[in-house]
Amino acid sequence: MEVILSQDVQSMGKVGDIVKVKEGYARNFLIPRKMACLATPANRKKIEQLEKKKKMEYEKQRIEAQKLAERLHKVSCTVNVEVNDLDKLYGAVTVGEVVNALEVEGFPIDKKDIVIEKPIEELGIFEVGVKLHPEVTAKVRLWVTKK
Repeated sequence: MEVILSQDVQSMGKVGDIVKVKEGYARNFLIPRKMACLATPANRKKIEQLEKKKKMEYEKQRIEAQKLAERLHKVSCTVNVEVNDLDKLYGAVTVGEVVNALEVEGFPIDKKDIVIEKPIEELGIFEVGVKLHPEVTAKVRLWVTKK
């Protein structure tokens, strides 16, 4: 019997996959738990429409992320830090400080989307990555200056 998975099922497949299972397994386990539905022509068509809609939404989000990446590429953020007599930072610049600097510039970015490749432990100009979409990453110029 063929069913369309409506949830990810371990060792069987992901949402939207059409898989062959034994009739008893489908009728007694998968279908009652809403993990799958019968692979009728109507259900197949519905799944195709959902996948098409998902692809369009994904593409729309990617285009929006690219536009935001272009705007972010033009931005320079400044982080003021405390330093000692030798102009050494007391600690590294944190992701939170980068997020705050971006918010000041008008870009509310989540902490988990900031990518700092190596710790920023000195004054200067650095490139910081911002992951906007699985396929789009922007680079932001970060100025680290002393207070």
